[in-house]
Amino acid sequence: MLTINVAVLLAAVAFFRLRRRTEARSRFDEKMTVVIALALGILLAPTPAGWGILRFGQVASGATQAGR
Repeated sequence: MLTINVAVLLAAVAFFRLRRRTEARSRFDEKMTVVIALALGILLAPTPAGWGILRFGQVASGATQAGR
C-alpha cells in the first residue's frame, strides 16, 4: 500500500511553484502559492519538525537580541 504524506506533497508543490520565474506569475499563481505555504505551515506546526523550526527561530531571535 502506498501512502503519501500531505505535508511532503505540499512541500514539493511549493518548491516547484517557487522555482518559477516571478515575471511569469499571475496574481492567481501568487495567491495559490501563499495558500499552499500557509497550508504547509498548518500541517507542520504540530509535528516534531515544526517544533524544531519554532525552537530554532526562538534561538535565532534570542541571539540577535543579545547582540544589541
